[in-house]
Amino acid sequence: MPTRRLLLSYLKKLSVLAKRNYGDQQFPKITTHYTVVPRDSDTRWKEVNMERFQDEADVVIVGGGPGGMAAAIRLKQLAEQDGKELRVCVVEKSATIGGHTLSGAVIDPIALNELIPDWKDKGAPLNTPVTHDEFAFLTETSRIPIPVFKGLPMYNHGNYIVRLGHVVSWLGEMAEAAGVELYPGYAASEVLFHEDGSVKGVATNDVGIAKDGSPKDTFERGMELHAKVTIFAEGCHGHLTKGLFKKFNLRENCEPQSYGLGVKELWEVKPEVHKPGTVEHTIGWPLDMHTYGGSFLYHLNDTTPLIALGMVVGLDYSNPYLSPFNTLQKFKHHPSVKKILEGGKRIAYGARALNEGGFQSIPKLTFPGGCLIGCTAGFLNVPKIKGTHYAMKSGMLAAESIMETISIGDSPTAGLEPKSYEDKIKNSWIWSDLKSVRNCRPSFHNPLGLFGGVAYSGFTCIIGGREPWTLSHGEPDYKRLKPASECKPIEYPKPDGVISFDLLSSVALTGTNHEGDQPPHLTLMDDTVPVKNNLATFDGPEGRFCPAGVYEFVPLDDGSGMKLQINAQNCIHCKTCDIKDPSQNINWVVPEGGGGPAYNGM
Repeated sequence: MPTRRLLLSYLKKLSVLAKRNYGDQQFPKITTHYTVVPRDSDTRWKEVNMERFQDEADVVIVGGGPGGMAAAIRLKQLAEQDGKELRVCVVEKSATIGGHTLSGAVIDPIALNELIPDWKDKGAPLNTPVTHDEFAFLTETSRIPIPVFKGLPMYNHGNYIVRLGHVVSWLGEMAEAAGVELYPGYAASEVLFHEDGSVKGVATNDVGIAKDGSPKDTFERGMELHAKVTIFAEGCHGHLTKGLFKKFNLRENCEPQSYGLGVKELWEVKPEVHKPGTVEHTIGWPLDMHTYGGSFLYHLNDTTPLIALGMVVGLDYSNPYLSPFNTLQKFKHHPSVKKILEGGKRIAYGARALNEGGFQSIPKLTFPGGCLIGCTAGFLNVPKIKGTHYAMKSGMLAAESIMETISIGDSPTAGLEPKSYEDKIKNSWIWSDLKSVRNCRPSFHNPLGLFGGVAYSGFTCIIGGREPWTLSHGEPDYKRLKPASECKPIEYPKPDGVISFDLLSSVALTGTNHEGDQPPHLTLMDDTVPVKNNLATFDGPEGRFCPAGVYEFVPLDDGSGMKLQINAQNCIHCKTCDIKDPSQNINWVVPEGGGGPAYNGM
């Protein structure tokens, strides 16, 4: 009997060992980033000097988009008016100001008019005033026009079609001229705190770390930037802001944020089909009636006949087989679109997530030591598809509140809280605008889908958004994905290389570049979850919702199963994976500063 027990015990150990070895093959170590694999338990870091250089400013702004730049410029304007010296620093993860900026974009100049009234004389790149609006419902072969009247969300007269990255670059020039210190290529990787819990500032990312998580000979520690107030202007789904939400419980009294993914291309087209100033939007095909989204096509007045076109797909979709990228490629073959693109040339591609939660999803905006502005706070008018003017205005209001706070100078915390900022937002047109359209987006969650949502949105416009109730968005986007067994696969046509294209050739147009020998910044809390849960239950949706080919399920060497491969070098910083991952196992963190896309006015 003892011999038999020993034999069974030995066989059991062999079985466990065999499973463990198989598991190592199926679940290779992917995540080596220090946010998941601590350095203090890694002997390779034992003798490394981890001291950071420290610098101090009055205000540090994280993110050099339109909101961050407007805040910086307004701070310097107010300081000059008061005869004060104010040090304002902006850290931006892109190698150039505006290099990561992507939007449609049609912008309302209302905030710019307030910030820089003589912007035309100063050469702001707003060269295409909107002269004509078109709105339509698409079926697979036809286009049904929908009239656009003054006062409706799709009425754009008075607005401008722009290449938003160029506008942000120009704002950067204005900020520098005002004395703002700009630091492109420096990614803020960590929020720093005082002993009392208030925000102290941020630290920039370390550089010179190998892919396996070990220090290279070129390792350099990031630097600390301390400030009286830190403004977070990271854009949609900011990676640092996620931590602030939790630490300060900023989302306690609001709904979860809801998102969309915008996938965009720039085309040079034939002069005879080019109509500068024309703005076109569509709903319907190729999306089904229960998937929120639509297209845009904007005719720019540029040096060549140029159009910007794209699709926005709500990330609350339920079918795991949906691919926003392939949806755009399919859309371009619609007869009304194809005739514009034929004979043209695609010159740029990109994608970015955007907030769609609106009024219901606005968090608490201030906390000891800082505040949230722009898309970081969720300021976007969904039916109008506009948020740039809100980003700029919120940055300006934050600047005004900060100057009041610094002037008062009394605070029980080491970091000052610009408490009047939230009241300034609530008394501004940002608040009234977003409140008036608060029910448009959630109204699409109804049995009639698109038709019910359009009908309700029309009703809202008629009554001026004064309905006494507020609709709920319901569950967060990642919870809405259905198991693959309950859904029908979506067939997308093979790209023809003329009108439609494959994913990798598209990513090549983004100019994306990351240092290859660094830990993947797409970190997994558990390396086994993508195969065990996402592939097993949802048929690997990350391979379809990512618009850059970052996530790929590939066969094991022995053909016995699949494993996840992360192509981090492809990442275009859209944040979709962090939002839509049904397991919420992916945590997007910053790569080395300067990495990512190199958009030219997207």
